[in-house]
Parts: sequence; C-alpha cells; structure tokens
Amino acid sequence: MKRCLKCNQTYSDATLNFCLNDGEMLVDLHGDEPPTIIGGGQSSSSFNDSPPTVMMNSTRVTNPTGWQPQAPGGPMAQYQAPNTQGQPWQAGQPAQFRPMMMPMSANQTLPIVSLCLGAASLTIGWCCSTGLLLGPAALITGFIALAQNKKDPNSYGGKGLAIAGIATGGAFLLIYIIFILIYGLAMFFSALPH
Repeated sequence: MKRCLKCNQTYSDATLNFCLNDGEMLVDLHGDEPPTIIGGGQSSSSFNDSPPTVMMNSTRVTNPTGWQPQAPGGPMAQYQAPNTQGQPWQAGQPAQFRPMMMPMSANQTLPIVSLCLGAASLTIGWCCSTGLLLGPAALITGFIALAQNKKDPNSYGGKGLAIAGIATGGAFLLIYIIFILIYGLAMFFSALPH
C-alpha cells in the first residue's frame, strides 16, 4: 500500500510513485507503523535518491536605464542611453556598443578572369585553336581591369593578376603567330621547285 501525505489518498498499486490527485510523491506503508516525516515531506520508510528541489529567485526585471514610459495617446517612448562619455563602466549601466567598420576588399573579379583565360589559352588553347578565343579575351579583360584599377584603386584591385592575364594571353598569341609563320614558311619552301 502507498499513501499520499498531502491528500491522504491510499493506493494499492505498487507501481505508482506519485499521487493521481495532486502529484505528490507516494509513501510506502509497512504494516501498522505510520510513516515518519522528515523535512520536506519525505518518509523515512521509503528511500528517495532524487535531487532536492531548488527554489529559484524571482525573474529578473530588464528595464533599461533612462526608459521613459509612454504618455497616453503619445508616440512610443524611445530608449535614451545615458551620457557616459569618459566615465568608467559601472555595474547596472547598459553597455554601449559601437558598430565595427569592416574595410571593403577591392573587387578583383576581372583580373582573376583575365588570369584564368590566359592560363587556359596557354594550356588547352592548342586544342582546336580555342586559344584564339581565350587569348584575346584574356587581353581584353586584363586591360579593362587595369583601367579600372588606375581609375579607382580603392574599389578595384588585382593589378598584378591583370598583368599576369595580359602576359599569358599575349604569350599564347605570340607563340601561335610564330608557329603559323614557321608553318607557312615551311609550306612555302616545300612548294618551290628544286
């Protein structure tokens, strides 16, 4: 048998641990001896290893300093931070946050595109003469990037990348022209009668 110490309801089910009426912990009744109560309603006849209940303080009121209540029929009251310039921070004062200014990085899109096109013209540009499209594209984007960098160096960066793109695109075109000249001269001299 188990009994609730709050409402004195008795239960014959041995698997119940809490009262169905008020949720109090049930106490085992052994024979005829009444349970002895210790401190917070626990019985000495039953073993209870549950942690003790901790009573928390009331909730904290978060009312900022300088808050002015709204006047009836007026606009919403706004928070006014107290003037604490040059004063050390004290507990209870609201923290004053300053926005952190992040420097913008310079735009390097065109110089990177120019370098990629120039590198592609030197590596895969020989296949089906795709370098004849990639090389001039590297030159054009590289010169546009240099012009933007010269006009506004704070907003547009990547001068070295643009120069590298121009150099690789120009190198492909130069090598391709030399190759065509050598091939043309070889064809010309092979066609001459001996």
